[in-house]
Amino acid sequence: MRIQIISIVGSLLFIFLILELIRRKKLKEAYALIWGVMSICFLILACWVDALGFVSKLIGIEYAPATLFLVLLVTVVLILIQFSVIISSQTDKIRSLSQETALLKQRLAELEKGSAKNKNK
Repeated sequence: MRIQIISIVGSLLFIFLILELIRRKKLKEAYALIWGVMSICFLILACWVDALGFVSKLIGIEYAPATLFLVLLVTVVLILIQFSVIISSQTDKIRSLSQETALLKQRLAELEKGSAKNKNK
């Protein structure tokens, strides 16, 4: 019973943290949706003990609380994969912007050099 109370309190605190991060605009809604859904799932599993037992038996785990850790691990791996995809996309965009900036700087230097030559004539 004590672990259930701790799980419920932890899930509620996590939901509050997600909502607070959204309110302060520290977390975008798209990412908050993933975290929010997972925290609600954990809250449901923490409140409804029979559901945890059912899910555990369904996937063949004898010790029901271990199912929570499995769900947590799978969730973290999926979120890490999503962040890896986002980071890869951002890296490509940064490279492209850096190359564009370098070309623009080169073009500006050429124009300034040409302008300086025209003033000297």
